[in-house]
Amino acid sequence: MVYDTVNKTITTERLVLRLFQETDAPAVTRMCNNYNLYKSTLNLPYPYSIEDALGWIALHQDNFNADRFYEFAVTDKASGELYGAVALSNNQRFSNGEIAYWIGEEFWGRGYATEAAQAVIEFAFEVKGYHKVYARYFQSNPASGKVMQKMGMKEEGVLIEQVKKEGRFEDLVCYGIIHSAG
Repeated sequence: MVYDTVNKTITTERLVLRLFQETDAPAVTRMCNNYNLYKSTLNLPYPYSIEDALGWIALHQDNFNADRFYEFAVTDKASGELYGAVALSNNQRFSNGEIAYWIGEEFWGRGYATEAAQAVIEFAFEVKGYHKVYARYFQSNPASGKVMQKMGMKEEGVLIEQVKKEGRFEDLVCYGIIHSAG
């Protein structure tokens, strides 16, 4: 993982994580206006419109500059093609943050979520000085839990029927990783 402070990018073996731009809105809309993605995410609206994408992207620069929230576009290192997003909240008081990610369905199963999320965890620990990074996923979406395990996160518990999605209560499985300095 290489972090470029000037351009606010993270480079990995196959990916460049960068701030979203307005020009990404059509691709974001296409990928997010997908029921299979919607049903496995906590806050994504459905149907998803271009206005949703533009409104979401408009917040990123200020949030990043204020050290509140870091939202990165997950893109192909060679072509620049957008694959999805990875985000990290910043709770400065407790020196931790929640990581969240989504990848467009046509790119599932290629390890992009794991590679991007691992890089953001390194960013959290090495660049931002976090003590802990945590994540949550719907128990009905075990693929997301596999990503968390591959990142070295450990299951910390299950919040039973924590959220309501489409009229059903969903369990949230909680994972975390502590920074081990040295």
